[in-house]
Amino acid sequence: MIVSINPADGRELARHALHDDAHVDRALGAAKAAQAAWRKVPVAGRCSLLTAMARVLRAGKARYAAMITREMGKPIAEAEAEIEKCAYNCDFYAENAAKFLADEPVASNASESLVVFDPLGVVLAIMPWNYPFWQFFRFAAPALAAGNGAILKHANNVPQCALAIEEVMKEAGCPEGLFAALLIEPSKVAGIIADERIAAVTLTGSTEVGAIVAAQAGKALKKQVLELGGSDPFIVLADADLEAAAKVAVKARYVNVGQSCVNAKRFIVEEAVADRFVDLFLEGVAALKIGDPMERDTDIGPMARENLMTGLHGQVERTLAAGATLKAGGKPLGGAGFYYPPTVLDNVTPDMAAFCEETFGPVAAIIRVKDAAEAVTLANQTEFGLGAALWTRDTGRAHGLARQIEAGAVFINGMVASDPRYPFGGIKRSGYGRELGVYGIREFVNIKTVWVGPAR
Repeated sequence: MIVSINPADGRELARHALHDDAHVDRALGAAKAAQAAWRKVPVAGRCSLLTAMARVLRAGKARYAAMITREMGKPIAEAEAEIEKCAYNCDFYAENAAKFLADEPVASNASESLVVFDPLGVVLAIMPWNYPFWQFFRFAAPALAAGNGAILKHANNVPQCALAIEEVMKEAGCPEGLFAALLIEPSKVAGIIADERIAAVTLTGSTEVGAIVAAQAGKALKKQVLELGGSDPFIVLADADLEAAAKVAVKARYVNVGQSCVNAKRFIVEEAVADRFVDLFLEGVAALKIGDPMERDTDIGPMARENLMTGLHGQVERTLAAGATLKAGGKPLGGAGFYYPPTVLDNVTPDMAAFCEETFGPVAAIIRVKDAAEAVTLANQTEFGLGAALWTRDTGRAHGLARQIEAGAVFINGMVASDPRYPFGGIKRSGYGRELGVYGIREFVNIKTVWVGPAR
């Protein structure tokens, strides 16, 4: 049994029976058969499904957003934006998939030789709870456009969202069997990865789970894309526009109650402007409203699970015990729900938990440095490498510094975010492979050389 809990009050929302082995076997068989037919559909036909998916998502935005908010606590305005982003992603690939998947002629003596992009088959998508619709549709739109099928194993605290995604796909006219959501325990995943009907695996989740899935998929010699944890630096140099940087910094840390791999987590600020930046940052934090995530003016709702809240508080306590300065927040609010206030820790150093570990919640760590060189050194002093932000008025210098930062993306004078137009993913223990853009749609294809010699 999978139980759905409302993190705003801790109350049970619904119970869902687990799918048994027979159901899983039927789903895999149906996906394999459906994908064999789907791969033969021209790209334009596949893209019609994506257009329909976007239409269904927009038509049901209010209901789906409310479901996200009730099941994992995201403030309702952010949940609505998540659904809209899913629809935009579907539209983007509907418009661009044919171009991204077009045969590429190869200049050679064999003038008709080509590189072509064939689908791999059925892809198992292991998805997290923090963006329960976006994480799936970010993968699914390009994967389906490329001719693949999909099986979803969603996080077990968002089963209603998983089943709603299945409804979206059905209403959009997805061929029967091509997609299925499975309600199963994590212990069942290894068997599905090993099943010959699964061609590849994509995972968004923790680094620890990513290592397990990578080992399982590697043993089966199956392609993987892994988008894992992050401890993104937000570098503020002395010549930055401090007012703009601080305003964006507050959003970059506290959007989705700080529960995103690409939330800014470590704020690395040049000493000359650190006091001013912290003051501005604290002003922004003080303006955030904590409350019922169903209210439209709420900025900070509950964390998704109680164990996440208690784990985060442990990191805060260890960081303070090591000598950091508490500037705001610092302990659970108490009462109903899993609420942790926006917390700011100043004078954090590289030996402290808030620097060394991923803080998956509303906690900001301020690190003071003497110059840009030290800022880059500390930005790279992490096992993660997902995203990074760099703030300076000297954009020419920024381009040079961006090349030195070890991350899958560097945003200059902006907030790290995923966008269908740009490849998204990390390095080091933040994973490998890319989603989105032209690179994302080509992750789950066979990049095939077709060499043509002279006719005889």
